[in-house]
Amino acid sequence: MTSPTALEVVDGVDLAGKVCVVTGASAGLGRESARALAKTGAHVILAARNRQALDDTEAWIRAEIPGALTSTVELDLTSLASVRSAAEAISTAAPAIHVLMNNAGVMFTPFGRTAEGFEMQFGTNHLGHFELTRLLIPQLVAAGGARIVTLS
Repeated sequence: MTSPTALEVVDGVDLAGKVCVVTGASAGLGRESARALAKTGAHVILAARNRQALDDTEAWIRAEIPGALTSTVELDLTSLASVRSAAEAISTAAPAIHVLMNNAGVMFTPFGRTAEGFEMQFGTNHLGHFELTRLLIPQLVAAGGARIVTLS
């Protein structure tokens, strides 16, 4: 027995009129999750640090899912200033957020520090997403039953 694909999992799901934000949407699980959510009819806000990768992912989703509703926001979780800027852009694009998928992350990186001096893995994977979620609370509450999905 084979496991279903992400597109098979969302088959028949209707999220039209809903907004989903996916961090780390330019690669891996985030990219595939964004495509699957776009297939449901949701407006998917793709968030990642690399502008070219975001643009490539958006084009790929729109080619795979004709009529997909997507937006992109640059988000570098290693900088709380970038997190604040991204949260502002997301809030402007979406007064209500129904799904926030905290997917982006780093692992097995050489020792380094974030812009604010935190250890890179902790700052990126925990503090960056914590601050993004905190800043988006008004939009999550406005959705009336939002979901926060945090991958680890």
